Amino acid sequence: MSYILIKNGLIYDGSGEQPYQSDVLIEGERVIEIAPDIEREDAQVIDASGKAVTPGFIDIHRHCDIAPFTNPHFGEIELAQGITTTFVGNCGLAPVPSVPSWRKELYDYLEPVIGRLPDDMAFETYEDYRKALEAADLPLNMGFFAASDSIKIALKGFGSKAYTAEELKTAQEYVKSALAQGAFGVTLGIMYQPECYSNREELTTVVKAVAGNGGILCTHIRGEGDSLVESVEEVIDVAAKAGVPLNISHLKSTGIKNWNSRIFEAIQRIEQARESGQDVTADFYPYDGGSTTLQSLLPPTIMEESFEALVKGLSGPEGKQRLRSELNKVHQGWDNMSESIGWDRIIISSVTLEKHIFMQGQTIAALAEKLGYEEPSDLVADLLVEENGKVGIIVLSMSQQDVDAVARLPFTLLISDSLYGGDGKNAHPRLLGTTARFLNDFVIKRKVLSMEQAISKMTYQPAKRMGLEDRGLLRPGYQADVLVFQPESFLDHADYTGKHDLCTGMDLVLVGGKQVLADGILVDRTSGKLLRKGFN
Repeated sequence: MSYILIKNGLIYDGSGEQPYQSDVLIEGERVIEIAPDIEREDAQVIDASGKAVTPGFIDIHRHCDIAPFTNPHFGEIELAQGITTTFVGNCGLAPVPSVPSWRKELYDYLEPVIGRLPDDMAFETYEDYRKALEAADLPLNMGFFAASDSIKIALKGFGSKAYTAEELKTAQEYVKSALAQGAFGVTLGIMYQPECYSNREELTTVVKAVAGNGGILCTHIRGEGDSLVESVEEVIDVAAKAGVPLNISHLKSTGIKNWNSRIFEAIQRIEQARESGQDVTADFYPYDGGSTTLQSLLPPTIMEESFEALVKGLSGPEGKQRLRSELNKVHQGWDNMSESIGWDRIIISSVTLEKHIFMQGQTIAALAEKLGYEEPSDLVADLLVEENGKVGIIVLSMSQQDVDAVARLPFTLLISDSLYGGDGKNAHPRLLGTTARFLNDFVIKRKVLSMEQAISKMTYQPAKRMGLEDRGLLRPGYQADVLVFQPESFLDHADYTGKHDLCTGMDLVLVGGKQVLADGILVDRTSGKLLRKGFN
């Protein structure tokens, strides 16, 4: 058995307690001792003088569902950020389950979020997906959720019709089959088609399949702007009636008129639920802009029974006029991003056609003016038609003060919510720099949090939320997912303008006791493993 001895580091153990100077001895894939002045002649010694030693960062919300199979560079941007464990199947969106009748439309729909699946790749069942991940060389640990939106597409397509009683039973069976393969719970994407048409009763019935299995509900809520408070109340109610722990994904308040007000009402509702004994947490990312698909800007009345019909309905003068008209109406429970923040705060981040590459990194308002459109929504219609809906966007929709308020909450944890569509060159900077930005901006520069608080929000708190009993803390007996770095030198270099350089300053990353990144260079791509709820 091999030994690694990390000497003289400042230990941030993940608990949120004050750091302390000590040595860390690792045997195989486990930490076996933490104490001052450890000596062991047969150990590889790493001098961590003047550096922080922490557990590996855990990001429970990325969209790298297919990256292990399609991206030969998968692991580089994640490990450069110190991310040693991540979870996929978020926001109700995943490439599984897929049925032949809806597979192409599902994968086209998901492309701006997870990337393009090769024509010869398909995941029909959760067993298929689990086996594929187990067979892949994983550079970091991965876990997955059952994705309820994708389940509904497999059963109903993209239409607005509610589940029949029999279909609801089948949806529950899909969730149970995911849990049997090791899924950590279920996610909802209530903002997205077709789940945006689901009512509370339907959502609750699907989520009940997780009850009693130790899983969790993570959910993208219905609205994050005008309807934020009602949307938070909805998912608290769903989780309570289903009897399942709740984590609210990327808690935020969008829309300029809602800044510095509505988020505090939402927080109050969460705190009331927690005070009543309900298990509710939330997560956030350290940016004032989000990232999603261009389709999410469409009112629900524009949606059609199929993706193909949606694109066809946007074609021509009549389709454009219909979109204009519907964007000028109020739709109960739906946030109109074009109205709440304006086209000048919505940036095109990913496209698939060569002729549209020039649009990446530019706002819809600027592009509409440049290309001679009188109405920016006409550009949106044309772009969705020509790109078959495969367009990613960045929305500068939040107030930094609101983000800080969420970050300070004791029950919130850090995520990246990274999208993997497009070529990555104009991706949201959270894909490349979330953890470094969090420490550099929120801790070192602006002192929103202490270093130990921030480290805990990336290690122990997400581990606890996911039920990972041997990760997230630096303690004897825990998995040796370990980082060594100098916090002031750990920097992000990506921004909204299209700058997409990797983080720098991560000196050492261990995954399962193996060195996978040393001095910023990836040296091992195979030390991660699939984490399965109830199987690890």
